[in-house]
Amino acid sequence: MQKFRVHQTFIVGVVMIGGLIGIFNEPDGWYAALNKPSFNPPGIIFVPVWMTLYFFIAIAGAQTLIADRNSRRMKIWYAQMLLNFVWTPAFFGLHSPLLGLVIIALLLVAILAFIRESWQPDRTSAIFFIVYAAWVAFAALLNLSIVLLN
Repeated sequence: MQKFRVHQTFIVGVVMIGGLIGIFNEPDGWYAALNKPSFNPPGIIFVPVWMTLYFFIAIAGAQTLIADRNSRRMKIWYAQMLLNFVWTPAFFGLHSPLLGLVIIALLLVAILAFIRESWQPDRTSAIFFIVYAAWVAFAALLNLSIVLLN
């Protein structure tokens, strides 16, 4: 029962923080005025995709925390979460696609490291992060395109 509560609280906390960061850093007129690539998805796609991803990220983090809160895997999970949370304010809040690109590149490296570290002990978490890595790679391509087009 204790593990379930930790798991549940951790998941709710991660999803809520991710959602709040999005709410407080919504795209504004600056973003609307940027040149974007032809493959830029409509804005309505981002909220449901990120909420789903935050749920996957949170499950992987909770499982890792329960397995060993001091593990290398958990440290990598925290590092990627920090990078994830700072990308939005850097890109949208500071209006800095270049800083966003640096952060998202580091984020992708951290996600891949988590997948590598998780593959043997927790395949489910690794698979959740493969989905996350695919989206972040796509987001990095969007970010790079915006840097190049502006």
